[in-house]
Amino acid sequence: MRLGNFIGGEFRAPVSGNYFDDVNPATTEVIAEIPDSDERDIDDAVRAAKAAFPTWSKTPAAERSRLLLKLADLVEKNLDELARTESIDNGKTLSLAKKLDIPRAVLNFRFFSTAILHQASEAHVTDATALNYTLRQPLGVVGLISPWNLPLYLLSWKIAPAIASGNTCVAKPSELTPLTANRLAELSIEAGIPPGVINIVHGYGAKAGRALTCHDDVAAISFTGGTVTGAAVAANAAPRFKKISLELGGKNPNLIFADADLDDAVSTSIRSSFWNQGEICLCGSRIFVERAIHDVFVERLVAATKKLRIGDPLDNASDIGALISDAHLRKVMGYIDLAKQEGGTIVAGGNRVDRTGYFVEPTIVTGLGCDCRVLQEEIFGPVVTITPFDYEEEAIRFANSTRYGLSATVWTRDLSRAHRVAAALDSGTVWINCWLLRDLRVPFGGMKESGVGREGGFDSLTFFTEAKNVCVKIS
Repeated sequence: MRLGNFIGGEFRAPVSGNYFDDVNPATTEVIAEIPDSDERDIDDAVRAAKAAFPTWSKTPAAERSRLLLKLADLVEKNLDELARTESIDNGKTLSLAKKLDIPRAVLNFRFFSTAILHQASEAHVTDATALNYTLRQPLGVVGLISPWNLPLYLLSWKIAPAIASGNTCVAKPSELTPLTANRLAELSIEAGIPPGVINIVHGYGAKAGRALTCHDDVAAISFTGGTVTGAAVAANAAPRFKKISLELGGKNPNLIFADADLDDAVSTSIRSSFWNQGEICLCGSRIFVERAIHDVFVERLVAATKKLRIGDPLDNASDIGALISDAHLRKVMGYIDLAKQEGGTIVAGGNRVDRTGYFVEPTIVTGLGCDCRVLQEEIFGPVVTITPFDYEEEAIRFANSTRYGLSATVWTRDLSRAHRVAAALDSGTVWINCWLLRDLRVPFGGMKESGVGREGGFDSLTFFTEAKNVCVKIS
């Protein structure tokens, strides 16, 4: 299968005529040829989006809502196909794609399609002299760059609020997982989204992605990905005064106090450690356990980890699928080797699985301090560390010891402690006695090097619009 870029409502070959291979991580087989796009393809897509903007921005909110709801219905109707496509493209288990990725994409389109029907404006009476009110207007053409770990979910997280607000967009999905984006383009035609409103350009970040962040006619960039790449995006966008939203890396702490519900903490920690092979930015990769229950927790988590089934992602019995690529597998295995060099003990996993594909055993490391690289650097794989703590302040210090601040989880029955610790953690999201429980109305984003800006819910609609004050003299 050879994909095309989706520009102006049609699929086009890249201007260069060059393609590269899309590989199934579970089998290492080539499954598609991907356009090797460059600045010429990005420019074509931006021009198509720019041409569509005047009409789309003036389309009534009710009509934009209707079209997005139609697209949501089509995504839901094709859930099984999309989940299978994503599993083949990404290496994640089919069961997780059906449970998490595709349903969340449906929710994204439905939430933002209805949210635009309930927006309110602020008005201020300036004594008896004037009336000031605020207009929120779309920006124009926006650039959307999404990662490979949750391909359709995070692409829809950007496209839905952008076009619901009246913008047109140029999206660049990860070059490692292009297939669900391609299918979304096809479904957008079926839904009746006008040509040029959604444009999708495939290719490498260094060429297509950079061209998008540097294009003078792109008003804003929403990027989800690694911190190093995020810094490059910011450097490209800042001299051009673009609005930017960056959701970047995480090294998320999981704090388990002695009074926690241990059954719930263990079962949820298995998910927060190893769902999607640990390739979720919100995974809890550093587990800190109060010393009184440390040994029991380690024993139970190790036992549960060893029961996880590694296998064909398309097999519903599989709990763990394949990592995204050979390069990423080598990175993860490098950190496991580093954990041993730093004095850690591998108490579960630690090996590459002896089968075709990029499979690594879910791995638990003990015996490392917070200053070790394995606890400081984002691994983004099925590797977690467990470290004991003795008191609350120490747990908070351990949790805040990295340059990241995306999310955290706190396990305790003490309500006062829960609120106290949550307020002290340098994290954009803190879950208490749960994990990955999301409400689309709340802001989402990181602190420190985990990102800039907030998206999600009404924050996304705010990001993709510009506030304008209108002052009317009344006397």
